[in-house]
Amino acid sequence: MARKNYTDEFRQRAVDLYESTPGATLKGIAADLGISRGALKEWVDKHGTGTTTAGATSPPVSGRPESQGARIARLEAELAESKAEKLKLETERDILRQAAKYFAGETNW
Repeated sequence: MARKNYTDEFRQRAVDLYESTPGATLKGIAADLGISRGALKEWVDKHGTGTTTAGATSPPVSGRPESQGARIARLEAELAESKAEKLKLETERDILRQAAKYFAGETNW
C-alpha cells in the first residue's frame, strides 16, 4: 500500500477533532477521515494537548494555547452535549407529567 503524505495542518485538525469530540474513538475518527488508526494515534501522541476525550469539554491545560479550530470544535461539542441533555430532561419531565395526570385521575375516593 502506498504511503500517503498529509500536511501538518491536516494532522493538527485531525488531532483537534479527536480531542474535542466527547466519546470519540481513534478508530471512529480515523475511519471518518479515511486514515489508519495507527497514524491518528501517532499524531495524537505527537501533536496532542494531553487532554483526552473525557476532558474535551474543558480547555487544554498544557502550556500551548488552544487553537481557534480546536476551541470552536470544543464549544460545538459542548453545545451538542447540552442540547442532548436538555432534550433528555424535557422528555423525562413530560413522562412524569403524564404519569402524574394518570395517577391523579385514578384516585377517586
